[in-house]
Amino acid sequence: MIRTPIYFDNNATTPTDPRVVEAMLPYFTEHFGNAASQTHSFGWTAQQAVETARKAIAAAINASPREIVFTSGATESDNLAIKGVSEAYADRGSHIVTVQTEHKAILDSCKHLEKHGFQVTYLPPEPDGLLDLNRLADAITEKTILVSVMQANNEIGVVQDIAAIGALCRERGVLFHTDASQSLGKVPLDVEAMHIDLASFTAHKLYGPKGIGALYVRRRDPQVNLAIQMDGGGHERGFRSGTLNVTGIVGFGKAVEICMQEREQETARLVHLRDRLKRGLQSALPNVCVNGHETQRLPGNLNVSFHGVVSDSLMMGLSDVALSSGSACSSGSLAPSYVLKALGLREETALSAIRFGLGRFNTEEEVDYVIGRCVEVVRRLRALSPLVEE
Repeated sequence: MIRTPIYFDNNATTPTDPRVVEAMLPYFTEHFGNAASQTHSFGWTAQQAVETARKAIAAAINASPREIVFTSGATESDNLAIKGVSEAYADRGSHIVTVQTEHKAILDSCKHLEKHGFQVTYLPPEPDGLLDLNRLADAITEKTILVSVMQANNEIGVVQDIAAIGALCRERGVLFHTDASQSLGKVPLDVEAMHIDLASFTAHKLYGPKGIGALYVRRRDPQVNLAIQMDGGGHERGFRSGTLNVTGIVGFGKAVEICMQEREQETARLVHLRDRLKRGLQSALPNVCVNGHETQRLPGNLNVSFHGVVSDSLMMGLSDVALSSGSACSSGSLAPSYVLKALGLREETALSAIRFGLGRFNTEEEVDYVIGRCVEVVRRLRALSPLVEE
């Protein structure tokens, strides 16, 4: 028996794993101390819990625990990385390179810096969503201080060759930041092997709680400096003042730990579900195209366009399925996705796109149900359109 509504929007956020909730609960009531209180056992217990989580996150990316700075989420981490580096290295240069398909937290931070005299190059992706490394190499100048390229795109799920990008940046002596909020715990991420200098994370994309994130800041070879963006008590090595969200941090650490333990088997399971969904839709309906690289993408992400159907109408018809037509951070806009437009898609194709985000708690039965419902609604909508012939 299928329970509805079915949740297929795991790229927007994920349900908190019950094992994560269980780990967090004692820190709401029994172990409620402030991690900065170092004069009694309540504070010591909280601090120990924070450091345990810090070690778990660091281990997942092959970093030192001291290189993990806790924040409120990936948006704050992105802001701290982009603005912090730009202000700290302004005497070395004023040029930043990023990609047109980045998250708004990156793009808007760059636009903010442009108002203060910085120059930003926004590179277009290839039609499959991947970045042309030759184009990136050509964009780097003597004034470039930072390159920011997300590892996995939040809309189309495309996974960039971060190791190659990192190697290029290291060779050119430029700092490299990646927004890894969609990829942590889902695809390999090694800050040493991939020459990453800064990386942004958030817990709620990997079955942890909302309102907690982190920024990886390299401490050596090279040591990365950041201009402080939030003043206060000097928490988190002075990079981010504010009372630590101990319960959230505990949940973040547990969520990462579970993801790393189960990643291999979960990847295989999600790829199976994603491919089953794609085959089911394309075998039953003509003119269904995948947006972004077919295979170099997150295991649970499938972004497709249904020719002749407006995505908003399709989602209204699928009221028993939670889906998205783009980024949750840019919802409410009637304009076509800027990510899809950057791929070179025609406006009508971009407006017909749906993002399916499969996750840990989705089943094969749910996939089959969603295929059936999509086919039913798409056929009905196409029948009403005088412009579509199947």
